[in-house]
Amino acid sequence: MAITEQQYKKVASSLGCEVASIKAVEKVESSGNGFLKDGRPKILFEGHIFWKQLLAMGKNPTALRKGNEDILYPTWNIDVVRPLYKLDQYQRLEKAKKIDETAALKSASWGAFQIMGFNHKVCGFATVQKFVQAQQDEFEQLSAFANYLLNTHLSVNLKHKDWKGFARGYNGPDYWKNKYDVKLKAAYQMFAKV
Repeated sequence: MAITEQQYKKVASSLGCEVASIKAVEKVESSGNGFLKDGRPKILFEGHIFWKQLLAMGKNPTALRKGNEDILYPTWNIDVVRPLYKLDQYQRLEKAKKIDETAALKSASWGAFQIMGFNHKVCGFATVQKFVQAQQDEFEQLSAFANYLLNTHLSVNLKHKDWKGFARGYNGPDYWKNKYDVKLKAAYQMFAKV
């Protein structure tokens, strides 16, 4: 079920920002839709995060790499990941789950706001499995996003339309390489009709 304007307004009020700012993030992260045509949440599996998650669980990713090069690599490199992003992300996730389900779920970004699974606690979920289950619902995706912003204080950046600050915190220090802040500002202006 689609998020209503009233729900957007309620969440925007809780964050102290404009609805247009929330919709801007949603637009940039997922083209404004958190689901695939078949109804599953949109995901993007990140092999370098999977590497880190396995290390954190005491597993040796190097020993697991052979035959898993498409889901397991030590660092993010655009030349490596660009072709992988074009693959079926759920197939990649399922392959990773055979190695370690929890690490795999933590290594994908989920839904309309593409929040990484390892952020589940910041979003208000005790386990990544509960976070993933909540991602099946559009309003739950929005609620998880709101919790994430409040708990990381990025709500302040969104409130003040500090696109660079928000981009750095939400997308990482290399946000400028893909003009994340510029895209956010343009999307905001489209929704705010500025």
